[in-house]
Amino acid sequence: MTNNKTYFVANWKMHGSLNSVNSIKNVIKLSKKSKYKNAKIVYCPPYTLISHFVEKTKKTKIDIGAQNCHFKKKFGSFTGSVNANMIKNIGSKFVIIGHSEIRSIGDTNKSINLKIKSALKANLKVIFCFGETLKEKRSKKTNKVLNYQIKNGLTKIGNIKNIFFAYEPVWSIGTGIIPKINELDKQVRKIKQIIRKNYKVNNAKVLYGGSVNSQNIVTLKKISSINGFLIGGASLNSKNFIDIIKKTIN
Repeated sequence: MTNNKTYFVANWKMHGSLNSVNSIKNVIKLSKKSKYKNAKIVYCPPYTLISHFVEKTKKTKIDIGAQNCHFKKKFGSFTGSVNANMIKNIGSKFVIIGHSEIRSIGDTNKSINLKIKSALKANLKVIFCFGETLKEKRSKKTNKVLNYQIKNGLTKIGNIKNIFFAYEPVWSIGTGIIPKINELDKQVRKIKQIIRKNYKVNNAKVLYGGSVNSQNIVTLKKISSINGFLIGGASLNSKNFIDIIKKTIN
């Protein structure tokens, strides 16, 4: 891992109730300890819990984000949708865009691009997700796919300082399988090379997501090119989430 801040993004997906907001109290305690000052924690609960998480984490260094947003900047007749301004208005600082679970139900590179533009305009930090399928990996198309997703997702976006890049191999999400360490390190470095070449940014923050848990984090943290982790199921249980943070920082 790098010597700078390490990011731990908890993606709660479609989980959580009002009672579950209190479950993060031990994570809040951890975040206040000087030993973990370089651990940057971001919770991304469902829309229904964002304001409650914001209230719960006041006077802490924990930030709150959303899991998606509509591409329209202004209010409009889009039943069931939430835009970036709404998310920002209730206290979010981050938003996840481009997650494969959203891509699988219709999100395209074009809509992702529009969402990123809208989120940046609302002064949100973007966690931009991308990754290859198992079929694409086996066909040795990973680099081509990632290059395409990154370039199209960032079309006509000049300033990318508020974008975090989350590499999430689709075949790893929820399967318990993670890439081989040498392959993952090589892939993350390749992603940073793409960003450096096309956007002239030398310090892009690249997170890894895909079956991260308190067991494999001991291996994953050895990859110096990674700046943090996007964590799904393992973040729902505070003990597991704390174990991941502790094992990474220690």
